[in-house]
Amino acid sequence: MKFEKITNDIIGCALDVHKTLGPGLLESAYESCLEYELLNKGYKVDRQKPIPIVYKELKLDHGYRIDLLVDDQVIIEIKSIDAFNPVHEAQILTYMKFAEKKIGLLINFNVKLLKEGLKRYVR
Repeated sequence: MKFEKITNDIIGCALDVHKTLGPGLLESAYESCLEYELLNKGYKVDRQKPIPIVYKELKLDHGYRIDLLVDDQVIIEIKSIDAFNPVHEAQILTYMKFAEKKIGLLINFNVKLLKEGLKRYVR
């Protein structure tokens, strides 16, 4: 799969961030550190990238933002919560739809083991 290397690199960077910082911080701290790691690996990273809502021919800018967009291909939505719920999945799937991206990673850093806080989505 063409996204395998980039998603593996993202997950590796997320593991490094989680190993160093641990759970319990604000999402913005993890976002900054993950951006730093990805930039050091040579990836292009857009942080807090605006995403408009498109309804028929109407384009609405209502302040929705992608946490991190890596190489204009992979959406990363970062959380620091007790547990995922269906609205988090709906959020990343909606972002993927409006941004017209095929792959997204939902990462919750507020877990003991990061593998418990990782979800990958492909549309």
